Amino acid sequence: MALDTGGVTSLYRTGEYDPSSDGARSDAPTLQDGYDVGAALKAIRQFHGVTLQDLADATRIRQTYLEALEGMRLDELPSRPFAIGYVKAYARHLGLDADEAVERFRNDNPEHDEGLRAPVGVRKERDPRLALILIAGLLIGAAILLWNVAQRAIAEKAPSKAVVAEAPGVGAPTDFSGPIQVGGAIPPPVESTTPDDYVTPGMANNGDGSETAAKAAEAPVLSLPIGAAFKPEGAIYGAPAGATVIIKARRNGTFEVKGADGSNYFTRVLQQGESYRVPALKGLTVTVSDPGLFQVFVAGRYTGPLPGLVTQSATLLAQAPAPAPAPPAVQ
Repeated sequence: MALDTGGVTSLYRTGEYDPSSDGARSDAPTLQDGYDVGAALKAIRQFHGVTLQDLADATRIRQTYLEALEGMRLDELPSRPFAIGYVKAYARHLGLDADEAVERFRNDNPEHDEGLRAPVGVRKERDPRLALILIAGLLIGAAILLWNVAQRAIAEKAPSKAVVAEAPGVGAPTDFSGPIQVGGAIPPPVESTTPDDYVTPGMANNGDGSETAAKAAEAPVLSLPIGAAFKPEGAIYGAPAGATVIIKARRNGTFEVKGADGSNYFTRVLQQGESYRVPALKGLTVTVSDPGLFQVFVAGRYTGPLPGLVTQSATLLAQAPAPAPAPPAVQ
C-alpha cells in the first residue's frame, strides 16, 4: 500500500539526481555497494541529498528506526519482520527495487524470520508469592504426615490390658497334688460408669422403681361453702361497687374479659385475693388460664368456681342463688 507523502512528488532536492529522469549518472551507488544493505541505502540517500527527516516524513517511520536500519542495529528495531518492512519502504521511496533490497538484507542477515519480540525494556518476572505459597503447602503437608505417623506409633506402643475383677472366694490354687477343682462361671465385672437411677424432678422414688408425684409446697387454700359471703382480700377491678357478679382469684392466674365484638375490656394476671366486678353488659366473655383458680360470687354469695376456660357472663348470672322462701304468715 502506498504511503501518504503529504503532497511531496519527489524526495530529491532541486538540481540533484532523480531516478525517474532520462539518463542516470553512472557513478551513483547501488544496493550492491557497501558492506551491508544499511550502508548501501545510506550511501544512496546521501548521494541524492535526501535527509533522514525527509525520509521519515514520507514513509511515516521513526527517524531513530531509520538510523538503526542504516547502522544495521537490529536489536533497536521492534522485530525482524518490521525491519524487512522498513527496508522495503526505504528502498521504494528512493526509487529502488524493494525485493532486491530485501534479498540483500536477508543475505547480510541469514537468520530465520521470527515472530514479534516482546517490547524492549519489559522483564518477565515470576511472582515471588507463588514460591512462598508452594513452600507453605509443602510444609503443611509434611506436618500432617508426621502427625499421623506419630499418632499411629503411639497407638501401637500403648498397652491394652483388660482389667477383670476377680470373683470373691475364687483364687489361684495353691495345692497342685490333687485334682484341680473348676469353679462356676465368674460374674461379670462391676461397671463403674453405670449411672444412678434417674429420678424425675418433682417425683419421689418409692424404692421399687415406681415414682409418685411429690407434694408441692403450696400455701393452703380454704374452700368456701356454697352461699358463703364475699370478703375482699385485695384490689378489686372492673365495674363500680354494686355489680351483680364478682370473680375472685384463689391463686395467681391469667384473667381476660372481652366484649361481643372482640374488644378487650380487661387483661391481667390476677394475684391471689384480687377480684374483678363483671360489668352488666351483654355478650361479655371471660377467659382464664385455669377455671379452678377463680371463685364466682353472684349477688355477694359464692356459687362455685368458673365452669370453664371460656365463660359467657350470662352463664354466671344464671348461677344466682334462688331467693329464700318468705316466712309463713302468722295467723
